[in-house]
Amino acid sequence: MDCDCRRVNELIVGLGDVEVLGVDDAGGLLRVRVRRRTPMLLCGTCGGSLWSDGDRRVVLVGLPVFGRATRLVWHKRRWRCGAGGCGAGTVTEQDGEMASRREGLTARAGLLGDRSGRPRTAVVCPGRRVGLLLACGDDSVRRWGQVLCEADVQRLDGTEALGLADTLMARRGRFKTKVWSTGVVDVGRGALLDIVAVRTAETPAQWILDQPEGWRGQIRWATLDLSGSYKAAFDTA
Repeated sequence: MDCDCRRVNELIVGLGDVEVLGVDDAGGLLRVRVRRRTPMLLCGTCGGSLWSDGDRRVVLVGLPVFGRATRLVWHKRRWRCGAGGCGAGTVTEQDGEMASRREGLTARAGLLGDRSGRPRTAVVCPGRRVGLLLACGDDSVRRWGQVLCEADVQRLDGTEALGLADTLMARRGRFKTKVWSTGVVDVGRGALLDIVAVRTAETPAQWILDQPEGWRGQIRWATLDLSGSYKAAFDTA
């Protein structure tokens, strides 16, 4: 059992070879400041030693800590080549296990997993779970959601009854114009397969046509409401 406070914090953060510089209580948010333990690197241009050129603080949305929304403040080291004639310039460290380049979420917050460790698509609505502000997180949610949908190919297995249903997603602009989407559903399993933009015939029809021929061939039933667009989509596909 570790009793050293610094080591305990590092174990709770659980990001590998990083040191916890401090924890701030910022108006209900926990701000955990971390820095990677990085040995002196070599210049990729001339092979000389890279020297520290300070750090840049990047704030990332992290997973909750004991139920509290958390921000990970990563002190990203900057390095410069010590050789006077080298034009390599300054390099900022990267670590894909912490976060991808120009990302607003930590890698763990993007891949919210179940207890088995398998990624789930809970990232589609992460706000309440990680305290994410949608204004700064929409791009991250789209990127991670796309990655998860592409990786979760098993969700399409065994579909025999396919359903299309419209959903009012938002009201935009001065006149609160309705914005609709179409949910593609495995009716037999009661599982959402995907969400596509608008509720016209073309978009869901194209989604179906983009799926493997073997998958389309196993579908025996199509379910829909009294929608001419969705009937046309099924007729087309």
